[in-house]
Amino acid sequence: MQFVAEANVTMPVPTLSHEFAVRVSDRGQPPVRDGDIGGQVVSLLFGTGIEEWRRGWRRSVGTLPDREAIVSASDLTRGAATATRVVPDQGLAYTTLGAPVNIDRILEAVTEHVADARGLDLTVIIDDVEPLLAEHGPDAVKELLEGVHVRVTDCQSRVVVGCSFRERTAASLGEVFDPVTDIERIDHSVAGALDALRGDDPTTFGYVRRHWTEAREGIERCDRNYPQAKQVHAVLSDPETTPRTLGMTLSGLVSLGVLDTWSETVGPTRYDLTAYEPARLWAVGATLAVDGDGGSHED
Repeated sequence: MQFVAEANVTMPVPTLSHEFAVRVSDRGQPPVRDGDIGGQVVSLLFGTGIEEWRRGWRRSVGTLPDREAIVSASDLTRGAATATRVVPDQGLAYTTLGAPVNIDRILEAVTEHVADARGLDLTVIIDDVEPLLAEHGPDAVKELLEGVHVRVTDCQSRVVVGCSFRERTAASLGEVFDPVTDIERIDHSVAGALDALRGDDPTTFGYVRRHWTEAREGIERCDRNYPQAKQVHAVLSDPETTPRTLGMTLSGLVSLGVLDTWSETVGPTRYDLTAYEPARLWAVGATLAVDGDGGSHED
């Protein structure tokens, strides 16, 4: 994520990985709650109702936060009148937002609750942005995250962002989150395929680990449907790979289900780029990065 300050949209603000913890899962909603819940918690809900969310605290960490403010933009509260209520004896305040979802209105509600947390350790939890991504697209999610970033800059805070990995939005994830720099935790079935490749063919795994980003560039720039590795390599502007090492990387990506080979050929392998799965390659890259195998090791 690359954040921009509202006062000067031409100046990028560096991503602060210690503030934003992005968690992705293809097995339902990712875990976004941790055991340390001191201070103030502001929870922004898109896929969970308020009562279900509150019950989930005891299942996940064993207790409720001392102070929690909830902004509910969930489908379960759509149509309700926009309102904020305070339940003092439970340390709870919550705002329900009616349809349609409006990012500015969401950020206004978040701002109100963040203002009440001045001087406290603040955790903002967004669970989960996939429904927003499905309904309004990547720009809406980026606008939301940039807005939250601006509003917590002056606080001692961290932001935990959940995003379910689902087929309907998988192709859009790469427009919002960089798989190498943004993802703190990922639970994806591709991890099993990576473990199998590491065990069965550690050499090829090493090439995938080191060169998957260059392979992605070659695949996405190549205008042939069934190229050889040397033809994919030829479109790279400043390659670290050779045609041979790129071919080994592409072979590994085939075994990971990212693309396929074209069987109707003799001689050098041709790769079927019509079968390319960019979202799966995104998950491969994120999993390698989270596991510490994002390409920093030598073969």
